[in-house]
Amino acid sequence: MRNRGDVVGFVLSCWLAVALALPLAGAANAGSMQEAQAAYAEGRFTDAARIAESLGTSRGFALAAQSLTVHGYFIAARGEKEGLFERALGLAQKAVRSDPGNADAHMQLARATGRLAQVIGSLEAADRGYVEKIREATEDALRLDPDMASAHVSLARWHTGVVGKVGSFLARLTYGARENEAVASLERAMELAPDAKDVPLQYALGLLELDEDEHRERARSLLEQSVAIPAKDAFERLLDKLAKDRLKALEAPGG
Repeated sequence: MRNRGDVVGFVLSCWLAVALALPLAGAANAGSMQEAQAAYAEGRFTDAARIAESLGTSRGFALAAQSLTVHGYFIAARGEKEGLFERALGLAQKAVRSDPGNADAHMQLARATGRLAQVIGSLEAADRGYVEKIREATEDALRLDPDMASAHVSLARWHTGVVGKVGSFLARLTYGARENEAVASLERAMELAPDAKDVPLQYALGLLELDEDEHRERARSLLEQSVAIPAKDAFERLLDKLAKDRLKALEAPGG
């Protein structure tokens, strides 16, 4: 039987920055928030975080956390990642405390927890209960906003990560993870956001985690669907590259 640290390590490694194009913060303090959103769209993620944090609102803290997790995952040097993710986690916690009813705040908490767990290592992450905390935060987001596509994707990837690592029986016994729930959540996300670039990408990656041989053709189709959707901002350009790279690897001999 695989130890708990192994399971945690694998599940957390499945959290791609992708993992989902989360909704940007709303219109509170519209001028400043628009400035932060513009910086995010242009790929100036640390500027977006600074501007959004300065608003002192739940929505601002959530956008700041989102910006730092994207920057930390895709752009930052290895030695900078832990500090960035710790800061993002603190900002996400502030977002939740400032407004427990803000679904995006809970979503950013799940994301920042996952990113930090990746860099601190499997054993410490297991000791801190990060797998459980990620699922709890994601389910809190869905409780507040049942139609949040990104939260459905996150929950699905949580299930696929566990099932893909230890198999259906142990995944269900240890964490309550189930393949059928993963697929149901992914299908729901597709219904809610059919034109979102990240949803078919995450659907494909989740299927490949479950069984690459069985789901290869469906995953290829989903990756092609993701690539065909035009990137609207800097983050989606990062997702586009990820989808193309995974499609290339899948189509390579032995891929």
